[in-house]
Amino acid sequence: MALPTLTPVSTTSKVILTSTGSTAATGNGAASTDHYPFSIYTNTSSPLYDTNFVSGASDQVAYVYKKLGGDVLDVELTVGNVYTAYEEAVLEYSYHINKHQAKNVLGSLLGFATGTFDHDGQMTGGDASGSAVNLAFPSFKIEYARRVGEGFSEEAGVGGHNTFYSASFAITAGIQDYDLQAAISSSSANNTDPAAGAGVPYANLVGNKKVKIHRVFYKTPGSMWRFYGYYGGLNVVGNLNHYGQYSDDTTFEIIPVWQNKLQAMAYEDHLWTRLSHYSFELYNNKLRINPTPWGFISHMWVQFSINKEPWTEDSDRKNGTDGINNLNTLPFENIPYKNINAIGKHWIRRFALALCKEMLGQIRGKFGGSIPIPGDSVSLNSSDLLGQAKDEQAALKEELVKILDEMTYKALAEQDADMVTAIDKVNSNIPMMIFQG
Repeated sequence: MALPTLTPVSTTSKVILTSTGSTAATGNGAASTDHYPFSIYTNTSSPLYDTNFVSGASDQVAYVYKKLGGDVLDVELTVGNVYTAYEEAVLEYSYHINKHQAKNVLGSLLGFATGTFDHDGQMTGGDASGSAVNLAFPSFKIEYARRVGEGFSEEAGVGGHNTFYSASFAITAGIQDYDLQAAISSSSANNTDPAAGAGVPYANLVGNKKVKIHRVFYKTPGSMWRFYGYYGGLNVVGNLNHYGQYSDDTTFEIIPVWQNKLQAMAYEDHLWTRLSHYSFELYNNKLRINPTPWGFISHMWVQFSINKEPWTEDSDRKNGTDGINNLNTLPFENIPYKNINAIGKHWIRRFALALCKEMLGQIRGKFGGSIPIPGDSVSLNSSDLLGQAKDEQAALKEELVKILDEMTYKALAEQDADMVTAIDKVNSNIPMMIFQG
């Protein structure tokens, strides 16, 4: 009877990490996109394609092999696992650098153009497309403070983005109360100014939007009423006894400067207290005129603005409403591999190693902590690897974030201030040289 041929099947993985990687574009080469979930730096059609990344990923294989003791014990990883870890490490570094730069510049970039991004985080459209603005040192615009200031300016009537309009409404003798909201809405809907009988620049813009009234005014008679002006009585009599006199451009007298100053002060007081025969009260855009008009004037005018939603962009100009508003809308792409210096690349190597430890720990953990061998079993260090990987990744992230926080533009300015103070202190103790002619 012939002896049977035994063909035992191994219950363990045959995968063993090689001692070196390869830069080839096929098989286990680092240039093959098959090994990368995103292929941001290895896809030849990507704007971030970089042969130096391929070389770095290939070198990472030898680094992981040596650090995990591959020349003593088998390391159950593929070169693809290492390449994947290297790509993730680069993207993780890019993530933290972009967050750091966002802290530096967000306040100055608010309201400016954002962009559209693909699934890799690369820009596909927008005013900043292809400009790598996350690598640029921007001019500081203090846009947040500017926008807040514009809001106060609008309320004070000295600036801002709101457009001011002028509208008229008819005055009826004996009527004190007028609904300005209704009058302006009617003019807007009809595109007609009651006083001029012409079109209005705010046609179809009001509707049911509440308008904000800033000024109420009317035209004075044809004769001059001003105290101070080209024909308003300046130097006519040379004293302050007469307000509102009719002009006399034939009589002048020389007066001292102090009297001109008093006249200017009196004119300012005149503008606020004597310029109009009427006063008014305004509540919820309901106007009450005092005293009751008696037919001297036919129309009055108001200066107003139209309240608009705070997130509505102007149709004729950009005011930044649809621009950058937070971290998410910054036109920041993944950092090109070529722009990462030696400091960054060493951090990437260490982080990729920690990721490889994590993958190896997960792989070895599938065997329940040990694998059988003839007559015995071999214990695996799955839990140790996972613990080390977790701690090392956390430590590396903390290290990077701490360094970056110490190098924000604000921190650098504080360092400069401290340096100046220290130098001044040193110089204060240095005797000044005596000049000899």
